[in-house]
Amino acid sequence: MKKGTISPAVKQLVPGFKIGFITYHHIAVGDSPQMIKGRFQLFTESIRLEDKQPSDWPYIKEYRDVFKSLGTDPSRYRPASEALLRRVLTGKDLSPVNSAVDVNNFFSLRHALPLGIYDAKMIDGDVEIRLGNAQDEYEGLNGRLMNMEGKLVSCDAKGAFGSPIVDSKRTMMTEQAKEALHIIYLPPSLEPENAEQLLTSIAQMFTQVHGGEAHIALLT
Repeated sequence: MKKGTISPAVKQLVPGFKIGFITYHHIAVGDSPQMIKGRFQLFTESIRLEDKQPSDWPYIKEYRDVFKSLGTDPSRYRPASEALLRRVLTGKDLSPVNSAVDVNNFFSLRHALPLGIYDAKMIDGDVEIRLGNAQDEYEGLNGRLMNMEGKLVSCDAKGAFGSPIVDSKRTMMTEQAKEALHIIYLPPSLEPENAEQLLTSIAQMFTQVHGGEAHIALLT
Protein backbone atom coordinates (compact mmCIF):
# COMPACT_ATOMS: atom_id res chain seq x y z
CA MET A 1 0.00 0.00 0.00
CA LYS A 2 1.39 3.40 -1.01
CA LYS A 3 2.03 6.02 1.65
CA GLY A 4 1.91 9.76 1.14
CA THR A 5 3.09 12.94 2.83
CA ILE A 6 2.63 16.68 2.28
CA SER A 7 5.70 18.92 2.42
CA PRO A 8 5.78 21.46 5.27
CA ALA A 9 6.27 24.29 2.75
CA VAL A 10 2.90 23.56 1.12
CA LYS A 11 1.12 23.38 4.48
CA GLN A 12 2.68 26.67 5.51
CA LEU A 13 1.51 28.43 2.36
CA VAL A 14 -2.00 26.91 2.44
CA PRO A 15 -3.43 26.46 5.95
CA GLY A 16 -5.81 23.52 6.05
CA PHE A 17 -4.27 21.91 2.96
CA LYS A 18 -5.32 18.28 2.71
CA ILE A 19 -5.14 15.41 0.23
CA GLY A 20 -7.28 12.32 -0.21
CA PHE A 21 -5.13 9.25 -0.80
CA ILE A 22 -6.88 6.06 -1.92
CA THR A 23 -5.03 2.89 -2.96
CA TYR A 24 -6.84 0.16 -4.90
CA HIS A 25 -5.82 -3.47 -5.22
CA HIS A 26 -6.94 -6.30 -7.53
CA ILE A 27 -8.95 -4.07 -9.85
CA ALA A 28 -10.02 -4.73 -13.45
CA VAL A 29 -9.87 -1.78 -15.86
CA GLY A 30 -11.59 -1.84 -19.25
CA ASP A 31 -14.15 0.06 -21.29
CA SER A 32 -16.55 2.08 -19.17
CA PRO A 33 -19.83 0.24 -18.54
CA GLN A 34 -22.97 1.71 -20.04
CA MET A 35 -24.13 2.75 -16.57
CA ILE A 36 -21.13 5.09 -16.24
CA LYS A 37 -21.50 6.42 -19.78
CA GLY A 38 -25.18 7.15 -19.15
CA ARG A 39 -24.57 8.89 -15.83
CA PHE A 40 -21.77 10.92 -17.36
CA GLN A 41 -23.96 12.08 -20.24
CA LEU A 42 -26.88 13.00 -17.99
CA PHE A 43 -24.60 14.86 -15.60
CA THR A 44 -22.87 16.89 -18.31
CA GLU A 45 -26.23 17.77 -19.85
CA SER A 46 -27.54 18.95 -16.47
CA ILE A 47 -24.43 21.14 -15.99
CA ARG A 48 -25.04 22.85 -19.33
CA LEU A 49 -28.69 23.49 -18.49
CA GLU A 50 -27.75 25.34 -15.28
CA ASP A 51 -26.24 28.21 -17.29
CA LYS A 52 -23.43 28.81 -14.80
CA GLN A 53 -19.87 30.04 -15.08
CA PRO A 54 -16.94 28.08 -13.57
CA SER A 55 -16.61 30.72 -10.85
CA ASP A 56 -20.12 29.81 -9.67
CA TRP A 57 -18.76 26.53 -8.27
CA PRO A 58 -17.31 27.28 -4.80
CA TYR A 59 -14.61 24.61 -4.95
CA ILE A 60 -13.43 25.86 -8.35
CA LYS A 61 -12.91 29.31 -6.84
CA GLU A 62 -11.29 27.84 -3.74
CA TYR A 63 -8.76 25.81 -5.71
CA ARG A 64 -7.89 28.84 -7.82
CA ASP A 65 -7.09 30.54 -4.51
CA VAL A 66 -4.93 27.55 -3.51
CA PHE A 67 -2.94 27.97 -6.73
CA LYS A 68 -2.49 31.68 -6.05
CA SER A 69 -1.24 30.96 -2.51
CA LEU A 70 1.32 28.55 -3.97
CA GLY A 71 2.48 31.12 -6.53
CA THR A 72 0.79 29.57 -9.59
CA ASP A 73 -1.33 31.73 -11.90
CA PRO A 74 -4.65 29.80 -12.19
CA SER A 75 -5.56 31.61 -15.39
CA ARG A 76 -2.39 30.36 -17.09
CA TYR A 77 -2.30 26.93 -15.44
CA ARG A 78 -5.87 25.97 -14.65
CA PRO A 79 -6.78 23.31 -12.10
CA ALA A 80 -7.78 20.20 -14.08
CA SER A 81 -11.31 20.30 -12.66
CA GLU A 82 -11.84 23.80 -14.03
CA ALA A 83 -10.42 22.81 -17.41
CA LEU A 84 -12.84 19.86 -17.59
CA LEU A 85 -15.77 22.01 -16.54
CA ARG A 86 -14.96 24.70 -19.10
CA ARG A 87 -14.79 22.06 -21.82
CA VAL A 88 -18.22 20.72 -20.87
CA LEU A 89 -19.77 24.19 -20.61
CA THR A 90 -18.62 25.04 -24.14
CA GLY A 91 -20.49 22.00 -25.45
CA LYS A 92 -17.48 19.77 -26.04
CA ASP A 93 -17.71 16.11 -25.11
CA LEU A 94 -15.03 14.27 -23.16
CA SER A 95 -13.68 11.36 -25.19
CA PRO A 96 -13.78 8.04 -23.32
CA VAL A 97 -10.37 6.63 -22.38
CA ASN A 98 -10.94 3.66 -20.08
CA SER A 99 -13.13 2.97 -17.07
CA ALA A 100 -10.61 4.27 -14.51
CA VAL A 101 -9.97 7.56 -16.31
CA ASP A 102 -13.63 8.06 -17.19
CA VAL A 103 -14.77 7.51 -13.60
CA ASN A 104 -12.02 9.85 -12.40
CA ASN A 105 -13.25 12.56 -14.78
CA PHE A 106 -16.81 12.02 -13.56
CA PHE A 107 -15.71 12.53 -9.95
CA SER A 108 -13.75 15.65 -10.90
CA LEU A 109 -16.80 17.20 -12.55
CA ARG A 110 -19.26 16.07 -9.91
CA HIS A 111 -17.22 17.44 -7.01
CA ALA A 112 -15.53 20.30 -8.94
CA LEU A 113 -12.12 19.18 -7.64
CA PRO A 114 -8.86 18.08 -9.28
CA LEU A 115 -8.23 14.35 -9.03
CA GLY A 116 -5.50 12.10 -10.38
CA ILE A 117 -5.64 8.33 -10.97
CA TYR A 118 -2.36 6.47 -11.45
CA ASP A 119 -1.05 2.96 -12.10
CA ALA A 120 0.47 2.22 -8.69
CA LYS A 121 2.95 -0.27 -10.19
CA MET A 122 4.51 2.61 -12.13
CA ILE A 123 5.07 4.65 -8.94
CA ASP A 124 8.48 4.06 -7.37
CA GLY A 125 8.13 4.04 -3.59
CA ASP A 126 6.09 6.43 -1.48
CA VAL A 127 4.63 9.75 -2.60
CA GLU A 128 5.30 13.30 -1.50
CA ILE A 129 3.07 16.26 -2.38
CA ARG A 130 5.31 19.31 -2.75
CA LEU A 131 6.24 22.25 -4.92
CA GLY A 132 8.18 21.30 -8.02
CA ASN A 133 11.83 22.16 -8.60
CA ALA A 134 13.81 22.83 -11.77
CA GLN A 135 14.42 19.10 -12.31
CA ASP A 136 10.73 18.19 -12.21
CA GLU A 137 9.83 17.63 -15.85
CA TYR A 138 7.71 14.98 -17.51
CA GLU A 139 5.81 14.17 -20.66
CA GLY A 140 2.24 15.15 -19.90
CA LEU A 141 -0.93 13.40 -20.97
CA ASN A 142 -1.43 16.43 -23.23
CA GLY A 143 1.67 15.36 -25.20
CA ARG A 144 3.76 18.30 -24.01
CA LEU A 145 6.97 18.36 -22.01
CA MET A 146 5.84 19.89 -18.74
CA ASN A 147 8.22 21.84 -16.53
CA MET A 148 6.67 21.74 -13.07
CA GLU A 149 8.98 24.10 -11.21
CA GLY A 150 7.01 26.06 -8.64
CA LYS A 151 3.82 24.07 -9.22
CA LEU A 152 2.09 21.58 -6.94
CA VAL A 153 3.30 18.08 -7.83
CA SER A 154 3.12 14.49 -6.67
CA CYS A 155 6.56 12.87 -6.61
CA ASP A 156 8.07 9.43 -6.11
CA ALA A 157 11.70 8.28 -6.07
CA LYS A 158 12.01 9.07 -9.79
CA GLY A 159 10.63 12.61 -9.50
CA ALA A 160 7.35 14.30 -10.35
CA PHE A 161 4.62 12.20 -11.98
CA GLY A 162 1.40 14.14 -11.40
CA SER A 163 -0.22 17.43 -10.50
CA PRO A 164 -3.66 19.04 -10.30
CA ILE A 165 -2.85 20.64 -13.69
CA VAL A 166 -1.87 17.69 -15.90
CA ASP A 167 -0.48 14.22 -15.15
CA SER A 168 2.42 12.33 -16.69
CA LYS A 169 2.35 9.51 -19.21
CA ARG A 170 4.74 7.52 -17.00
CA THR A 171 2.09 6.60 -14.44
CA MET A 172 -1.07 6.82 -16.56
CA MET A 173 -3.83 4.26 -16.12
CA THR A 174 -4.18 1.59 -18.80
CA GLU A 175 -6.31 -1.52 -19.08
CA GLN A 176 -3.31 -3.53 -17.83
CA ALA A 177 -3.31 -1.82 -14.42
CA LYS A 178 -4.26 -4.01 -11.45
CA GLU A 179 -3.27 -1.58 -8.68
CA ALA A 180 -4.08 2.13 -8.62
CA LEU A 181 -3.53 5.26 -6.59
CA HIS A 182 -6.19 7.96 -6.42
CA ILE A 183 -5.09 11.44 -5.33
CA ILE A 184 -7.92 13.84 -4.50
CA TYR A 185 -7.02 17.52 -4.04
CA LEU A 186 -9.49 18.41 -1.33
CA PRO A 187 -10.57 22.01 -0.61
CA PRO A 188 -8.87 23.37 2.54
CA SER A 189 -12.27 24.50 3.86
CA LEU A 190 -13.64 20.93 3.94
CA GLU A 191 -13.85 19.59 7.48
CA PRO A 192 -11.94 16.30 8.06
CA GLU A 193 -15.14 14.38 8.85
CA ASN A 194 -16.75 15.51 5.59
CA ALA A 195 -13.52 14.80 3.72
CA GLU A 196 -13.54 11.22 5.01
CA GLN A 197 -17.14 10.80 3.86
CA LEU A 198 -16.28 12.11 0.40
CA LEU A 199 -13.31 9.76 0.07
CA THR A 200 -15.43 6.81 1.18
CA SER A 201 -18.08 7.55 -1.44
CA ILE A 202 -15.43 7.87 -4.17
CA ALA A 203 -13.77 4.60 -3.16
CA GLN A 204 -17.09 2.77 -3.03
CA MET A 205 -18.13 3.86 -6.52
CA PHE A 206 -14.69 3.13 -7.98
CA THR A 207 -14.68 -0.43 -6.60
CA GLN A 208 -18.27 -0.98 -7.70
CA VAL A 209 -17.06 -0.46 -11.26
CA HIS A 210 -13.60 -2.07 -11.00
CA GLY A 211 -13.88 -4.61 -8.21
CA GLY A 212 -10.99 -5.04 -5.82
CA GLU A 213 -10.50 -3.31 -2.49
CA ALA A 214 -9.70 0.21 -1.37
CA HIS A 215 -7.63 1.70 1.44
CA ILE A 216 -8.36 5.33 2.35
CA ALA A 217 -6.07 7.89 3.99
CA LEU A 218 -6.53 11.60 4.63
CA LEU A 219 -3.23 13.47 4.45
CA THR A 220 -3.03 16.71 6.44
